[in-house]
Amino acid sequence: MAGDSERSRLFTRRAVLIGGAQAGLFALLASRVYYLDVIEGEKYRTLAEDNRVNLRLLAPARGQILDRTGAPLALNQQNFRVILLPEQIDDIDMLLDRIGAFVEITDSDKKRIERDMRAADSLNAIIVKDNLTRDQMDAIAVHSVDMPGTDIDVGEVRTYPYGIVTSHILGYVGTASEKDVQNSEDDDDNDVLAIPGFRIGKIGIEKQYDSELRGEAGDVQMEVNARGSVVRELARNDPEGGHDLTLSLDIGLQQYVQQRLAQQPGASAVIMDVDTGAIRALVSQPGFDPNLFTYGISQEDWEQLNNDEHSPMLNKAVTGVYAPGSTIKPVMALAGLESGIVSPSERVFCPGYYDLGTYRFHCWKHGGHGHVNMHEAIAGSCDTYFYDLGHRIGIDRIQGMMRRFGFGQKLGIDMPHERAGFVPSRTWKLATKRQTWQQGETLIAAIGQGYMLSTPLQLATMAARIANGGHAVVPRIVAAIGGKPAEIVKAGPLGIDPRHLEIVQAGMSAVVNENIGTAYAARIMKAGMEMAGKTGTAQVRRISEAEREEGVTANDALPWKERDHALFAGFAPIEAPRFAVSVVIEHGGSGGHAAAPIARDIMQECQIRAK
Repeated sequence: MAGDSERSRLFTRRAVLIGGAQAGLFALLASRVYYLDVIEGEKYRTLAEDNRVNLRLLAPARGQILDRTGAPLALNQQNFRVILLPEQIDDIDMLLDRIGAFVEITDSDKKRIERDMRAADSLNAIIVKDNLTRDQMDAIAVHSVDMPGTDIDVGEVRTYPYGIVTSHILGYVGTASEKDVQNSEDDDDNDVLAIPGFRIGKIGIEKQYDSELRGEAGDVQMEVNARGSVVRELARNDPEGGHDLTLSLDIGLQQYVQQRLAQQPGASAVIMDVDTGAIRALVSQPGFDPNLFTYGISQEDWEQLNNDEHSPMLNKAVTGVYAPGSTIKPVMALAGLESGIVSPSERVFCPGYYDLGTYRFHCWKHGGHGHVNMHEAIAGSCDTYFYDLGHRIGIDRIQGMMRRFGFGQKLGIDMPHERAGFVPSRTWKLATKRQTWQQGETLIAAIGQGYMLSTPLQLATMAARIANGGHAVVPRIVAAIGGKPAEIVKAGPLGIDPRHLEIVQAGMSAVVNENIGTAYAARIMKAGMEMAGKTGTAQVRRISEAEREEGVTANDALPWKERDHALFAGFAPIEAPRFAVSVVIEHGGSGGHAAAPIARDIMQECQIRAK
């Protein structure tokens, strides 16, 4: 019995000890649960929520732009960058200080990042810095644990291998502004525009064909933990890249034209196919380097471009407007012939001026041309002849024929910011100036001065329509989209009598190839490549009667901005025209001396390359 009693007491003590230990453990567990659930509950609930699905949009690859031979003019290069995930950041200033130990973050960068943080949503990240080096990427990756909300992203950046040579054709891309987002009517577009580093076309072909080049965004769903690290990828929809564009441009010819104009402070040239309107080269001088805009242009570079008096950002070939001067005399001749009032064999006497009432209108040749017919008047660019012609046919016929050849209206080239130029009329003057049209204004219009304004593109189109037998060819620069040929506007007839066109074509040939022509010194000597055309010299200042009596000041003696513009428009080869050209040299002086030699060299190079 004593043994049983001893064993019972021993069991009881052990039971109490075990029970006490269990009670202590339970109390410890209960207190830990209380601590985690009540005292630290909010913190851990937040951490648990942070370990969730993150949806991020994937930027599509922008389509490339190629020349007619497939040479890349605009392409994409790999771009490594550090980005921020806004929803995982508590202290942006502290985080930027840590990142700043590995990459330079300027005050301007901080302002941009803070602005983007305020506008950010859960779909999109924010770029801190583009174009990271390998060392910078490695350093940020190693320290990413201490920088929650930071990630390394691989994107693409636009690059232009020919730089300034194609700047006005291609334009450039940039990040979407608030105005771009507001102007977008598609909600999906707005999401895409907010993708970090996503760029859209701002000017040129990049802007005109932005929707075709842009592509469709994709998305990826990822599970991320509280530190922002990816746990696993749940789903992915790959983006669809944009379409490649093939231009009608010949990059070799484009380079040649740019080099030929490089010494001019301000100039432009256009070369186009006379039958299809395909642009072979289009140059505006001076240009700019579109690669400056790749990572965001500096304020200094931007101000330099905008303050340059020669306007490097302006595409003068499409947007610049100039008095066409004598380049439009072939169109004036056609207006006279089509009216039936003027015969090509009629002769007009030019003493060096034309009197209308009490007013005297001067010919460029002080001593006059003597008696000239239409052929000789076109060849020698006799102002007096065309004063007389304009007076006889009137401004209404002049305006009608000018519009048939593409003046005073947008031609519809597939580039942005094309200007229409201007052709005056009676109704326009009465409506805008509340004045009646004067006969003297008709005379001035007949030699391409006064209110007349045209673009270099219109001058090339005029030459093409004369060369192709009077068909309304429309200039075009994109040849294919995604490998599919672009739609070409069929060139309908202008309704010009072929015999009249032959007369004008012969006159334009005489301008270059007969010794009475104003561009005879700029003729092409190689058989089968001969050029026809028309020179123009457009005044930019008024010459007083006193100056005429004392002797008109030579262009070389004037300040650059007071010198005449020099122009030329033509086509080649004469026997079977294929290409039209226009050249405008701002304040270049005489069209025959400044513009025609450049046009000759360009047309010769164009024909050689086309063989």
